Amino acid sequence: MLSVGIVGLPNAGKSTVFNALCRGGAKVSNYAFCTIEPNRGVVAVPDPRLPRIAAIFEQSQATPAAIEFVDVAGLVKGASRGEGLGNQFLAAIREVDAILHVLRAFENPQVPHTEGNTDPVRDAEIVELELIIADLGSVQRRRERLASGLKARAAEALREAEALDLLEQHLNAQRPARVLPQRDEVLPLAQLFLLTAKPEVYLLNTGEARGEAGRAVAQIEGKLNGPVIAVPAKLEADLAELDDADREVFAAEMEESETGLEQVIHACYQALGLVTFFTGVGAEARAWTVPRGALLTVAAGRIHTDMERGFIRAEVIDFDSLDAAGSWQQAHKLGAVRTEGKDYQVQEGDVVLVRFHP
Repeated sequence: MLSVGIVGLPNAGKSTVFNALCRGGAKVSNYAFCTIEPNRGVVAVPDPRLPRIAAIFEQSQATPAAIEFVDVAGLVKGASRGEGLGNQFLAAIREVDAILHVLRAFENPQVPHTEGNTDPVRDAEIVELELIIADLGSVQRRRERLASGLKARAAEALREAEALDLLEQHLNAQRPARVLPQRDEVLPLAQLFLLTAKPEVYLLNTGEARGEAGRAVAQIEGKLNGPVIAVPAKLEADLAELDDADREVFAAEMEESETGLEQVIHACYQALGLVTFFTGVGAEARAWTVPRGALLTVAAGRIHTDMERGFIRAEVIDFDSLDAAGSWQQAHKLGAVRTEGKDYQVQEGDVVLVRFHP
């Protein structure tokens, strides 16, 4: 399951964003450090293609992909030195796939800003620096564990120490690990669970100002190292509290083409380089995610490890062609279903039937 950690300064609206995304009950208040324990919520990834695939394969059950959001306590300047609540809660997002960085882009005298005024770029730099300092701590702890190997002049320990030196220099220059040159060759960053190595999406919280989205993004885009979206989190959170019918009516009145959840998911998928494929044969119709460029064998393994081990071939069709054909059988008759081998790279919207040795 894809997981996303939510970070930001206190009173940036992180818990409001969490509630908007997860229809959750995260506590929201007009004072700093309202969030103590991490809030966690799992939501289905909306995809209008999935119900159609279920209908084509006459499946009564359709299982969407899912995404988990983890909202942690706000970080303030000096959190690494124990200011505010410190950064002890960052452990809760060490293993998430991506970071959703909430930036305050609204004015409200009833909700004090920890820095005195609204400045999303400055706020982003404050939090980014605290994440970098936390990563420097991880590098130091890793170096300490290498002590015995370095004393024995073990080749592997020496190579890793050299890589840690490069990483440390990079972080000390206040640059996140995700922009480390040749990062995959320098060090297996995944083993360190570095926060700044994760893809980051910036969410500008415009509060209740729905019409401010375009202007807010234009002002900040290009100044931050990652995709930027703008969401009126308070409006989205209010919308999330409605039942499905009322929510659809309200969304239509707002003339929104995408909900805040959909914007966040699309941005995270883009940042992580993910694509969605579907299966329809078996117990259910289902949506799956794999990295862009993943081979069919990897996709088969996502469905079941036996499919990856015993993979023979797969029948593949893109969603639009299957939708137009109306059935798997008709798609076959039209020659729209292709037979692909293990070297085929799964494409966005592929519908896949895997043939394998049990």
